[in-house]
Amino acid sequence: MRLRVIDLDGSLPAQEPLRQRIEAGAATRIDARDLAGRLRIVASRTALRSLSARLPPDAAGSGPGVTFYGSGDFHHLTASLVAAQDEPLTIVHFDNHPDWVRVPATVNCGAWVNRALELPHVRKIVTLGPSSSDLVRPEWQFANLAALREGRIALYPWRHAPSRVWGRYGSNACYRQEGGHLHWRNLAEEEWSDFLDELVAQIPTRAIWLTIDKDVLGPGDAVTNWDQGAMPLAHLIAAIERLAAARHIAGVDVCGDWSEPRFTDPFRWTLARFDHPPPITPSAETLGVNARVNATLLACLDRVLP
Repeated sequence: MRLRVIDLDGSLPAQEPLRQRIEAGAATRIDARDLAGRLRIVASRTALRSLSARLPPDAAGSGPGVTFYGSGDFHHLTASLVAAQDEPLTIVHFDNHPDWVRVPATVNCGAWVNRALELPHVRKIVTLGPSSSDLVRPEWQFANLAALREGRIALYPWRHAPSRVWGRYGSNACYRQEGGHLHWRNLAEEEWSDFLDELVAQIPTRAIWLTIDKDVLGPGDAVTNWDQGAMPLAHLIAAIERLAAARHIAGVDVCGDWSEPRFTDPFRWTLARFDHPPPITPSAETLGVNARVNATLLACLDRVLP
């Protein structure tokens, strides 16, 4: 396992499980704080190119890369990390938000799923765990329901009421349409082991990429910049273990740590103001949960990755 920490917002290097690995040479820290203002919420292409130039090249014969990079405000970095791969992939996406907005067609944290689907080697994206309001009248929120209908996106909420729609989207393994509503399969009502067996069978590629936004977890398991879901940490760990046993993991990225949003332009500040829940300033003690969960994720990845 090749571990790297992209330091965009200061949320990670001081966390004990990551600090120890960085100091021991078991993880690489990439300083990118100077790029954060141009990457947060919406990425400028020049900042993306600058960040890409700072990432160390993959070593021949090395194991899967695991990247931690701070707040979920930067989740669109997943598309750039996956773009560096060269084999057919299925992305398994743990998140409280579907991140599938079609408009605007930029590299932003609410639309990165569509940027990933534009990559020729990405065959499918499976999103697990949303409970957010993104699924309330999703057409009004420019959701990529066409990709859902075509099976290129599969979405399984943790728990969500039926979504009101006007188009025709049929039915598949993750929802059924009845009149003007999409009725979702709620993971909170599924037997988890059986669901994971079904999930593995639906993945069309040998290789998978895991992207984890910790806002998929409840407030007791993470402190994030976004509204949070309710997937138990034990379910997330069990899913990683099952997927790693069944498929080749090409890479992993993890976000969802809290950091104070800092912006250098009114455009990104306005987007964050309307998208984020009311701002909080958590104590150091409260933020300790993120370090504990990151330690749990690292221990799991140490077990399951070569």
